[in-house]
Amino acid sequence: MPEEINRVVTDRISSLLFCPTEKAVDNLEKEGITKGVHFVGDVMFDLFIKTRENLDTITTLSNYSLIRGKYILTTLHRDFNTDDRSRLKNILEALNEVSKKIKVVLPVHPRTRKAISVNGYGDLIKDIMILDPLPYSDMMSLLIGSKKAITDSGGLQKEAYFAGVPALVMMPDTGWIELIEAGWNILVDANKDLIIDKAFSHEPPVNAPENLYGDGRAGEKIAEIIMGYEL
Repeated sequence: MPEEINRVVTDRISSLLFCPTEKAVDNLEKEGITKGVHFVGDVMFDLFIKTRENLDTITTLSNYSLIRGKYILTTLHRDFNTDDRSRLKNILEALNEVSKKIKVVLPVHPRTRKAISVNGYGDLIKDIMILDPLPYSDMMSLLIGSKKAITDSGGLQKEAYFAGVPALVMMPDTGWIELIEAGWNILVDANKDLIIDKAFSHEPPVNAPENLYGDGRAGEKIAEIIMGYEL
């Protein structure tokens, strides 16, 4: 993915590298990079914690007529899913099938909305609760209140873990492999049957690892290291 290409290039010209996970540190070592590497945690976790403190999840769910634990939150926006007619159809058919047993909530990305329209797939979302893109606070409230997430978003994969919600990842692979290895998330790609099956059968492990992304003080640690760095 473009993000990974940029990461590889940037890492090789940087003096300080701040890693969100221990696995990221290990991967850099495998690439021969050890100098200036610091495991600090993920700034996304910092943001989630601070946002969660001020959320009124009960009111937000009420505003969208949703009941906690009675719906699946979905996002779908990756170009390899939206721009491939076959993959998009498989995913929408799966979500539509899942929606027959549990409400599926889909805030629709503009790219996805256009792809659905261009391909004439409107009938495949008729039973899905379609929303416009949501502000971060509303999205996190809906995530916290959901039973499960189905997504191709790199960020939502992690935010689901922060929220204590398991996720099905509609990608062939993911940069956040530690969540797959921990059994918290599961890769389903654009496999219709697998999405339908795992939407109801996948549960996170009882002894799931905690603090994979640090302690919520990543920003503070980064600032301290930068302040103490000498050129």
